[in-house]
Amino acid sequence: MAIESTLLIVKPDGVRRRLVGEVLRRVEAKGLSIEAMRMLTIDRSLAEEHYGEHSEKPFFGELVDFITSGPIVVARLTGEQAISVWRTLIGPTNPVDAPPGTIRGDLCTVITENLVHGSDSAESAARELKLFFGE
Repeated sequence: MAIESTLLIVKPDGVRRRLVGEVLRRVEAKGLSIEAMRMLTIDRSLAEEHYGEHSEKPFFGELVDFITSGPIVVARLTGEQAISVWRTLIGPTNPVDAPPGTIRGDLCTVITENLVHGSDSAESAARELKLFFGE
């Protein structure tokens, strides 16, 4: 098995709803390690770079507005197959499709406020970790 690192973001809705501890509890219970973590409020330029792959989509502005609307928590998670393990723990983007037991299935109802983000590939993880942790 491959040891990987990936990015976790608890989005502004998760911070506002005081679910950071619950998200981190699930991460640790699953066996992933939190290697680095910090709280910040993203500025527009960082948000636009982070969501750059969506820049031509109609919802891009809404994504940027939402992620910059309040503080977030970012963390570097590490473990065996961390990328796919974290994505499975999160559940599908649309909480309506997310099964019970996933973060979105248990804690979300609205697609535009879906609590967390996780890198979807090794390439995305490397790019996103560099954006938030400079590595």
